[in-house]
Amino acid sequence: MYDYHVHSNYSDGEFMGSMLRAAADAGLDGVGFADHCNVSEREGPRRAKKRLGFNLDATYERRRDAIADLRADYDIRVFDAVEMDYHPADEAEIRAFLAEADFGYAVGSVHELRGVNVHRDYFADLPESERAAAVDEYFDRVVALVESELFDVAAHLDIVERNPALRGHATADHYEAVAAALADSSTVPELNAGRVDREYGEFHPNAEFLSVLADHDVAVTVGSDAHTPNSLRERIPLLRDRLAAAGVDTATL
Repeated sequence: MYDYHVHSNYSDGEFMGSMLRAAADAGLDGVGFADHCNVSEREGPRRAKKRLGFNLDATYERRRDAIADLRADYDIRVFDAVEMDYHPADEAEIRAFLAEADFGYAVGSVHELRGVNVHRDYFADLPESERAAAVDEYFDRVVALVESELFDVAAHLDIVERNPALRGHATADHYEAVAAALADSSTVPELNAGRVDREYGEFHPNAEFLSVLADHDVAVTVGSDAHTPNSLRERIPLLRDRLAAAGVDTATL
């Protein structure tokens, strides 16, 4: 079993050595460091990048050297990857950076909606109709991410469910649109455990969405989305159980 979506101190996770020890404890055959990266030239993302300090576009070569050193210490495969923020307006910058950096694989994520992070309380102040419209926009953007063919993996396909103000507005039509795009794409969605042990308490995608992917014969990768060693250790058994019950195929990158 490979966990293709783990974070390190090169974005908002803990030291790579600690994460690798946890991966070994969990019995993984491989783990991929997919740290956050944003290369947008738009003012909002540039400001957020400064505040968060996510600078993998400037540090990926140093991290790559560290990964090469760590591989000798662990009897598991270690992948050099990236999780890129996606917005259609940033496709040219993303394409150029990925061509230059040549990661083992790239994960694409939609984290921004209406100029703010999808987790923000901003959406709670919108009327119900506007919340539903925002979720429409989110899934349109996920489809655009898939159709861009920029990424090997599409992360947490229904991340809007993490926000209580947006939860419940996704529809079967949204799921069908994403699944149809994935069926025609080389991009693979992930089974993501990033909120299974927190307030949301579910996997991404949820059971209904995962069933739609299976109906379209879309395979999934596995991502704990772990930022700490303990969360990695705790989520891997949960992911194993979910995969066993899900009836979907898994893809190897």
